Amino acid sequence: MQVELLNRQRWKTRIEPANAIFEYLEIFHNRQRRHSALGMLTPIEYEMSCPTRQPA
Repeated sequence: MQVELLNRQRWKTRIEPANAIFEYLEIFHNRQRRHSALGMLTPIEYEMSCPTRQPA
């Protein structure tokens, strides 16, 4: 993350890199990485492969 995100630009305030880190982790990394608990699928792939649940 240091090389891919933080070192690529200068930040004017401390809030800017904090927001960039949040977006990187929550929007890109956590949605794109594969999880061993999900059978090495991304969360989106896992949700698309599971049948939808009907409320009881």
